[in-house]
Amino acid sequence: MKKDEIIDCLSKKIKIIRVEMDYSQDYMAEILGISKKTLIQIEKGRIKAGWTVIVALCGLFRESEIIQNLLGEDPLEVLQLISRQNHALPREKTLGGRVWWTDLENKNGFRLQKNLVSGHYRILDGDQRRWLSSFDEAFIRKRMRELTSGKEQ
Repeated sequence: MKKDEIIDCLSKKIKIIRVEMDYSQDYMAEILGISKKTLIQIEKGRIKAGWTVIVALCGLFRESEIIQNLLGEDPLEVLQLISRQNHALPREKTLGGRVWWTDLENKNGFRLQKNLVSGHYRILDGDQRRWLSSFDEAFIRKRMRELTSGKEQ
């Protein structure tokens, strides 16, 4: 998944997300920090939303079923990965991947999981804390080997 793909996809869904939230165009534009005219242009497909509008949309409406069906349970994690490319995220507590994730590997207290919606990977420790996320399978598997062999760098 790339930045332009997310922009394209969510720009096409912004009206549906607005309707899902039962917001007027005026209110939705105000929330996103854009003019109503710009919102109308996006909704009609004449222009695409900018990256900052997409980030605001995902941050402010992360509970949206539409956004979660496109990006998974944590849309902001996907946006961080795209923006930072394999950047180590803070070790925040997760729900352990009961719904959106499949376990690929479980070794020495660490789990390697793949997101069923976005296709990105993450490593969790025994306390369900995320150590790393990435779209790059080779990179994440290498880090998993390092963590489980005690060679963390």
